[in-house]
Amino acid sequence: MDFDLSEEQSLLKDSVERLLADRYDFEARKRHGKHPEGFSPEMWRAYAEQGLLAVPFSEEEGGIGGGTIETMIVMEAFGGALVLEPYLSTVVLAGGLLRHAASAEQRAEWLPGLIGGETRYALAHGERQARYDLHDVGVQARRDGEGWVLEGEKALVLHGDSADRLIVSARTAGGRRDRDGIGLFLVEAGAEGVSRRGYPTQDGQRAAEVSLSSVRVGPEAVIGSPEGALPAIERVADEAIAALCAEAVGAMDRMHRLTVEYLKTRKQFGVTIGSFQVLQHRAADMFIALEQARSMSFLATMMAEADDPAERSRAVSGAKVQIGRSGRTVGQGAVQLHGGVGMTMEYSVGHYFKRVTMIDQLFGDADHHLARVARMGSLLAA
Repeated sequence: MDFDLSEEQSLLKDSVERLLADRYDFEARKRHGKHPEGFSPEMWRAYAEQGLLAVPFSEEEGGIGGGTIETMIVMEAFGGALVLEPYLSTVVLAGGLLRHAASAEQRAEWLPGLIGGETRYALAHGERQARYDLHDVGVQARRDGEGWVLEGEKALVLHGDSADRLIVSARTAGGRRDRDGIGLFLVEAGAEGVSRRGYPTQDGQRAAEVSLSSVRVGPEAVIGSPEGALPAIERVADEAIAALCAEAVGAMDRMHRLTVEYLKTRKQFGVTIGSFQVLQHRAADMFIALEQARSMSFLATMMAEADDPAERSRAVSGAKVQIGRSGRTVGQGAVQLHGGVGMTMEYSVGHYFKRVTMIDQLFGDADHHLARVARMGSLLAA
């Protein structure tokens, strides 16, 4: 199988890496994190100008017609730079639902603002009681004439405190854990009845708790079928996991590079510590874990576009298991081989480890996905 990038993909990789190398070192990240929104609006505009927000959308919709491979390229570069901007929440999650579930008229109305960087979106789907079960939705949506009224609470809405619009999942029929009866609704973040409590997460990102109190939306706000949104949510979750796997690989690659460089320069007893065989073995273990994660990230990326939900989920879950295990091996090795400096807030290695740890938790940790693969029978279909 040919894993080489096409000419266009190579140009995308070079351009995003050059942008981040020029404008997103660790000190710049610290400054961006102090902005009231938790990231740099200036960098968000730069991503829009460079076409990064347009990557997964078709040319007819104003995008560049990319797919999961192009998204992987961007997310791996973002992982290497520990980017704070809401690319996952706006482009991958909310943008994915607009691509897969919205009508042509809705996409024509809503996507230009997203692609141009003027409008940021967030997916409000998770709830406190649901843990990793995407079908567990307790927020209620009841008909009110031609429109709907939304009532309930959403938890851990990624970048929900700075989003201009929310895509909210709500139950329109059935019981709380039924697979049918789930709809998607576009809600203006400033709409009457919407309240948000933003907070920083452990990895330097932002999230919000969102309360919906008698929030009224019109019929034009319904995205797709008001009772059949779960398949689209599950598909976008798989695409998001593939993107997160790529981001984790970028972060692990940077941790490994920083650690090897440190081993080559840090001296003890008059020699560089990289000359100690036991530390060489530890760095080699980190490299093996990184390459295993990279291979599984490729598999998840290629399978994220599969139309068969079972095949797609099996590959994505397998990748999530390896990402979680490799992230722990690489992160612990990086911190321990750096010694005391690896634990400080002033040095980047600990921040990379925090981000990789958070990625392991998002959309199900390694144990959750290992059980998921076991229920499916195996990683590869017979």
